[in-house]
Amino acid sequence: MQQTSTCKGRIFNIQRYSIHDGPGIRTIVFFKGCFMRCAWCCNPESQEYKIQTLIENGKPKIVGKDVTVSEIMPEILADLPYFRRSGGGVTLSGGEVLAQPDFARELLKECKLNGLHTAIESTANAPWEVIEKILPYLDLYLLDIKHMNSQKHKQFTTAPNEQILSNAKKIASWGVELIIRTPVIPTFNDTPDEIREIAKFASSLSGVKEHHLLPYHRLGQDKYKGLSRNYTLSGIEPPTDEKMERLKSVAKECGLQVQIGG
Repeated sequence: MQQTSTCKGRIFNIQRYSIHDGPGIRTIVFFKGCFMRCAWCCNPESQEYKIQTLIENGKPKIVGKDVTVSEIMPEILADLPYFRRSGGGVTLSGGEVLAQPDFARELLKECKLNGLHTAIESTANAPWEVIEKILPYLDLYLLDIKHMNSQKHKQFTTAPNEQILSNAKKIASWGVELIIRTPVIPTFNDTPDEIREIAKFASSLSGVKEHHLLPYHRLGQDKYKGLSRNYTLSGIEPPTDEKMERLKSVAKECGLQVQIGG
């Protein structure tokens, strides 16, 4: 097994001073590669593991680089005073963190050795033995539950949901803090019945207290053009504030703390 310091992974961004994807001020490390192709993905450059060229504002931009844990830890630790003051820490996102499980585990381990709060943003769409390896080094799992109907889930994400739902139950039983998040996408899962069904499942998970509804946006749409890809949801409008408040009320009926945004 590689030593933590030399374990290598492929990332495409490190975002500092974030107030999303976990408590407090956070540094988010974005992993390259994903098992799914969600139609609304705002980071399409994260989906392919290979290093790509993205045309941004008319100029080519290389997306993706290989780094070791020891190479990126100094950038993470530079904000240690902010983490301590705010109760923040490090969040691994993507792409899909579980597509690079060894790198994720070793990076999380090093963060814990330095006293940092750790989180991942993930779909849990991986074999359980992959997830199980990283849980000892994890404080918070931000888990997407996008739809309860497997056929519709596959239609919009290219993957069924059975493995995701099974893993959600196991993660909850493990005891790590688990927050369920649902991207609210018109034509996919934005009806009261669909949100209610997801909320009922979330409330059935041991120890889960929060359900976050994330409204669809089109901020990543231009990236598809920059990657010479078609954005299939180009005609879809984001949900209104009123619509999100109605869906929040529906989700709250199931007993969890519900918020819009995460």
